[in-house]
Amino acid sequence: MLNPFPELFTYSLFAPFILRLVVGAIFINLGLFAFKGEKERWQISLATLNIPKPKLAVKIFGGIEMIGGMMLILGFYTQIAALVLGLLVFVEAYVEYKDPAILKRNFVFYSLLLAIVVSLLLSGAGAFAIDLPL
Repeated sequence: MLNPFPELFTYSLFAPFILRLVVGAIFINLGLFAFKGEKERWQISLATLNIPKPKLAVKIFGGIEMIGGMMLILGFYTQIAALVLGLLVFVEAYVEYKDPAILKRNFVFYSLLLAIVVSLLLSGAGAFAIDLPL
């Protein structure tokens, strides 16, 4: 079947750009939650999961989320940032699975984040990025 709007394919490099902005902002927000709003709940949950030094782990986790979100927004090493953040989505989904009361996010949220970061991993940064498209 023919596409109804084939002229829009001219703007296909803007799709990863839009995804980068949205998911980058989400990860920055999640990182801020790890430092402020959900800090104590994360520490309790990581201690329950027998993670050594849960206070340090929460800081590292939040820092990686914030730095990764900024990297995605800038389009700087997009595929590496998407890979690392995809792994963090798995970790956060596992923590949520083990203790559903801690973060109050659901499977659909994690599925959406994972789909976006995998899309960026496969497609690259798109328009307005520091990464050079090949």
